[in-house]
Amino acid sequence: MKISGVDIRPGNILEYEKGIWKVAKIQHTQPGKGGAYMQVEMKNLQDGRKTNVRFRSADTIERVRLDTKPFQFLYAEGEDLVFMDNDTYEQITLPGDLLGDARPFLQDGMQVNLELWDEKPISVELPSQIEAMIVEADAVVKGQTASSSYKPAILDNGVRIMVPPHIGSGTRIIVDVYEQAYVGKAG
Repeated sequence: MKISGVDIRPGNILEYEKGIWKVAKIQHTQPGKGGAYMQVEMKNLQDGRKTNVRFRSADTIERVRLDTKPFQFLYAEGEDLVFMDNDTYEQITLPGDLLGDARPFLQDGMQVNLELWDEKPISVELPSQIEAMIVEADAVVKGQTASSSYKPAILDNGVRIMVPPHIGSGTRIIVDVYEQAYVGKAG
């Protein structure tokens, strides 16, 4: 499916220069002179290379549809991760860097979707939000009541995120895995 250069979004899988690339970040730029363009940071899903490419609105690029299949994460084996097919119970081992920044959010027994291209797993998709425990949070500064003021906190998986001032250590929260941002308190 062909899409315009300005319709590219993070998470899209694109076919570019005979490779399969996953879009990591985008930045839409509209200079004072000339046409608007999309600055796209992509990672090659076959060999791990990264690149930055500029796409104008007139450019078209092939968006790849991948097959997705549910798997369960079993355990980590060094740098590798072992997953089990939910239908056949077959186990496969994949490199841990396939998850990128979302790697610390992977939990034992977690249900994930593996994205397959030509029957070969090339990407792991975690749930977009997970529940995590705050193990360390800075104390609330008296008078710091502005709604936009956030403080740093460390989750039980070691990831550091910003949380509202009323959230303290020992609180279970919901975290957006890919933005690594506080969503709300866990019910």
